[in-house]
Amino acid sequence: MSACGCAVPPAVPVEDEGKRPWWRDRHVMIPVWSGVALLGGLAAEWSGAGVAAQILFWIGLLLGASTFVPGSLRNLFSKRRLGIGLLMTISAIGAVILGFVEEAAALAFLYSISEALEDRAMDRARAGLRSLLTLVPETATVRRGGLSVEVSAEELRIGDLLLVRPGERVATDGLVRSGRSSLDTSAITGESIPVAVAPGDRVSAGSINASGALEIEAGAPGVDNSLTKIVDLVEQAQSEKGQRARLADRLARPLVPGVLVLALLVGVIGSLFGDPATWITRALVVLVAASPCAMAISVPVTVVSAIGAATRFGVVIKSGAAFERFGTVGHLAVDKTGTLTRNEPIVTAIVSTTGASRADVLRWAAAVEEHSTHPLATAITTAFTSSGPDAPAQALPAASAVREEPGQGLIGQVDGATISVGSPRWLGTGALAAEVERFEAEGMSVVVIARDGIVVGAIGVRDELRPEVPAVIEELTAGGTAVTMLTGDNARTAQALAQAAGIADVRAELRPEDKAAAVRALAERQPTAMIGDGINDAPALAAADVGIAMGVTGSDAAIESADVAFTGHDLRLIPQALAHARRGRRIINQNIVLSALIIIVLLPLAITGLLGLAAVVLVHEVAEVIVILNGLRAARAPRATVGARPEGSPESTLAAPLSR
Repeated sequence: MSACGCAVPPAVPVEDEGKRPWWRDRHVMIPVWSGVALLGGLAAEWSGAGVAAQILFWIGLLLGASTFVPGSLRNLFSKRRLGIGLLMTISAIGAVILGFVEEAAALAFLYSISEALEDRAMDRARAGLRSLLTLVPETATVRRGGLSVEVSAEELRIGDLLLVRPGERVATDGLVRSGRSSLDTSAITGESIPVAVAPGDRVSAGSINASGALEIEAGAPGVDNSLTKIVDLVEQAQSEKGQRARLADRLARPLVPGVLVLALLVGVIGSLFGDPATWITRALVVLVAASPCAMAISVPVTVVSAIGAATRFGVVIKSGAAFERFGTVGHLAVDKTGTLTRNEPIVTAIVSTTGASRADVLRWAAAVEEHSTHPLATAITTAFTSSGPDAPAQALPAASAVREEPGQGLIGQVDGATISVGSPRWLGTGALAAEVERFEAEGMSVVVIARDGIVVGAIGVRDELRPEVPAVIEELTAGGTAVTMLTGDNARTAQALAQAAGIADVRAELRPEDKAAAVRALAERQPTAMIGDGINDAPALAAADVGIAMGVTGSDAAIESADVAFTGHDLRLIPQALAHARRGRRIINQNIVLSALIIIVLLPLAITGLLGLAAVVLVHEVAEVIVILNGLRAARAPRATVGARPEGSPESTLAAPLSR
């Protein structure tokens, strides 16, 4: 279903349709060939080949009209639904009856190509969304009768006991019954740090077991888990969003029946009191006079110009409807990890006891963590090799007999001593209890280092806040755009980051469905945009009036379910893109008002016979030139209004915490 309500029957499954190149998509190529025929007709007319020109105009008209006329008529008779497509149909028929095939062909081409491009964007979104389900493994190992049996994931039932080995994905949601490990949930939540799990902890479908073996009691069937619910939530939200009429459609609802009734009255009443041929002709002129030619042409021109300009400064807007909604946004919901933060953990603080220096603590920790691929380990080893003040001059010592305690940390031999590196909950905090508590209160993930069983140091690691964030938030709020942070992280972490960013409204510890519900609640009060980059953001992105995906490295689900995508991660694009969309919407509104005024002025003149068909068409043509020129103003890209914060400023060192 297109934005205008014109049904377009799919020729192939949605997944294939989304992947098919545009030149092999008949729903795109039919309007393209309509345009080719229209251009050919204009060239033939200019060269004096009148017959050839008429033939080409008819070909262009029939091709373009075939994409929206059948659907418009079906919606009219079966669903009693009126839209801009029906008005375009009526206008084209009126123009043909009066002999203006060229104008009818131009209307059919312009309308059909804009609808085809939007339908293709929606097909791609649905195809990308369904690819989420590939995160669930096809088979799972289940304990049955004391034996390990491999079954299809679709056969899993609540209560089944799953064995998930290191490196395997969890097939459905469940509860850990035995074993300890770390789960990589980055493909689902966007969080870069694996989550430690132990007996009693809940796990989600699609997570990757990073270390120890786990026995998990299935809490959901294999075909009805958190991932399938995310897909359902996004598809439902996209369907609801697709039902929201565009501004042109809202105008068409009263205009279509009004024009039909008016033309009928002109023809019938006029024929009763005068020459039927004269009044029937006037009725047809009324149809052409009421044709929203300027609207049909100017809105696509404005939208295409504005979307093209947006791509020049790194913003990809997927459809004209999305662009129209973007210009109305007054509230912005923001994801935390990967959006407000860099999603790159770094060491930001080191503390040691009197028996060791900070350089020793970092050296011992790096020697052991070198044997781990955990993101916290990477941050520590990177800090050792950096040129910071705490980086020791000597080479990294060799660690031997290193073993991992799943979900807790590592133990190894360094310089003849036993070095343990891991969670404060595992090793305790010893004499550094106050420092560890302060680190955690400031939003850091803390790694404790013990030497021969005695705590000698602690390292604070966090995901750094992007340096431009405070200035962007300040710019948005100053411009009247409210900002809310939505995150699945714990409340203390979220509050620490939000305070640094300048965000007052914080919603923490949210699941994907909670984020979507929060966005819907915000959207009930005013048009709301959501910006994020993880699979868990996909339902919220789809539920928002405008979903914005961050960066080409964001998850496919987020990018495909969003209406707008940023090619980079610079948040200064947000106020810049909003200003651009608002300016474009103002131009669209100007063109719509002008188009409506033309119709209002032409109708009485056409009814009374003061203007004939030629004069009406001439006025429409002049109006089209005016609104097209006005629409082209949207091609001017806006300038950035927020300056970058220099690296090393106080804001650039504020960060978000991580967990092991």
